[in-house]
Amino acid sequence: MERRKFLKNSGLGGAAILGSSLVAACQEKETEVGSLAAKVAEGPIVIATWDVPNATAKAYEILERNGTALDAVEQGVMVEEADVTNQSVGKGGRPDRDGHVTLDACIMDKDSRCGAVVYLQNIVHAVSVARKVMEETPHVMLAGAGAKQFAQEMGFPEEDLLTEKSREEWLEWKKTSQYKPVINIENHDTIGMLAIDANGDIAGACTTSGMAYKMAGRVGDSPIIGAGLFVDNEVGGATATGMGEEVVRTVGSFLIVELMRQGKSPQEACEEGVRRIIAKKKNYKDIQIGFIAINKAGETGGYCIHPGFSYRQYSGKGHLNTPAKSYIDA
Repeated sequence: MERRKFLKNSGLGGAAILGSSLVAACQEKETEVGSLAAKVAEGPIVIATWDVPNATAKAYEILERNGTALDAVEQGVMVEEADVTNQSVGKGGRPDRDGHVTLDACIMDKDSRCGAVVYLQNIVHAVSVARKVMEETPHVMLAGAGAKQFAQEMGFPEEDLLTEKSREEWLEWKKTSQYKPVINIENHDTIGMLAIDANGDIAGACTTSGMAYKMAGRVGDSPIIGAGLFVDNEVGGATATGMGEEVVRTVGSFLIVELMRQGKSPQEACEEGVRRIIAKKKNYKDIQIGFIAINKAGETGGYCIHPGFSYRQYSGKGHLNTPAKSYIDA
């Protein structure tokens, strides 16, 4: 009887200890997230993959007029989608191996609403179609012919996205049809953008024409929420550029935001995100991956595998292009 009483009491005591530990852990987590949310950035800020000063200038113009982070990132990346000299997004993007320019894009706002389009053809502003998916449908993602039909219904004009320059390069490639990615050029120029507005709210957008001369139907990380882009308004946001397949395998942008939630700085989180990929990729020297991130306090970071990746930032402190630190030294 005494032994039974002892075990019963011990069990109750253990449960009480476990229960109090769980409560304490939950309270600690709430405090942690709360402290992150309390550290709001001083003034608006926008950050984007690669040196895209026209895009970040447009986004910051929206923010300076007290526009939302969502409007800023959409209009910011639209600049690159319309720029025919940028052969990695929108009009003028390099085609797949069959000669078709296909676009992928996604967008995410402060309330975790998100929208995406994949394998979209003949519509320049894929990011705007993605926003319409988010705002006008019960879905997150539309693909291919369905995405194009929806864009037409929303009033987006159709046009041929294959410019003469991209066409000539494709025809030259067809002579050998050998796919050998050129790091930082052919398949790594996705435009990802993150912004914090005057209210301290965060949004992000990501847009690309994907790998040059990819297989028809190929989709990378750029339109995949959690891979190419992720935003949590309590913590921060992250976006990626590079070999999309590797970013998808590690759910890279979500990982980086969660690392920031756990207390890492944006720079530390981006570095860990790259290291996770390297640990699983034996031939990592043959690919490029780049991440950028921003936290609720407006702190930023960027990291990549190879030198050559940079990110453009616009805030009250100026308009700067920063070469990202890299795992492999120059």
